[in-house]
Amino acid sequence: MSALASSLPPRFKVLSAGISAITLEACVTKILAMVERREKGYVNVCTVHTMLECVDRPQVAEIVNHSTLSVPDGMPLVWLGKHNAEGVSVDRCYGPDLMLGVCRSGLEKGVRHGLYGATPAVLEVLEQNLRGMFPRIEIVCAISPPFRELSADEEREMASKINAAHPDVVWVGLGTPKQDLCLGAFRPILEAPVLIAVGAAFNFHAGKVAQAPRWMMRCGLEWAFRLLKEPRRLWRRYLLGNPRFVSLLLLQRYKEWRAIRGARCEH
Repeated sequence: MSALASSLPPRFKVLSAGISAITLEACVTKILAMVERREKGYVNVCTVHTMLECVDRPQVAEIVNHSTLSVPDGMPLVWLGKHNAEGVSVDRCYGPDLMLGVCRSGLEKGVRHGLYGATPAVLEVLEQNLRGMFPRIEIVCAISPPFRELSADEEREMASKINAAHPDVVWVGLGTPKQDLCLGAFRPILEAPVLIAVGAAFNFHAGKVAQAPRWMMRCGLEWAFRLLKEPRRLWRRYLLGNPRFVSLLLLQRYKEWRAIRGARCEH
């Protein structure tokens, strides 16, 4: 086992997935250590929606559970981490903040970045904005894939384009579960040390979608802000998904309580 692998944070269980008990600062440090040591891995930035996809799609759960890091983006996951991961610091690893943190901290190390996802127009503005914030940043490729499932040949073609640019970190912004499945498919065929799925970070940093105020984020109300902004696209995810997540979580806790109670009765 490598030094990096042996120092990875513990995980706490949320439904069928294990979430890394980690802070944003520690996550940035781990990612840059992977780049420096050329250790291959990938990072899932997880929300409540990710957890439900893990329940519904075992393949997504397998990818999340076998990641180098699966970090808590959604505030409910942060709260669960603070409650369950005793003695370990847990904080929100918000995808857009994680992206900026790695870009900023990687400047002195000459980290090379690749962008994969979104439309060509969004990628163009995203790259311009990142270069505006970090004038010395090295963005070596920006690829907009077709908005459909890729064939095996198309995946290899995309991977060849990315590999030819030699990025150290590949940012994947396709939305869950597409981006998570992408990590699983691309990890064996990409040479870049780190792949990171960051959800809507591309659209946020390109200014296509407005970010919620920080106070709403801290209170766990970001979902309400996003629902108001994009009701037709997100109503099912939040109005149906959030209650389902709470119900499944309560059922899981009840089963755990019954198991503990049963074990005590046997003694």
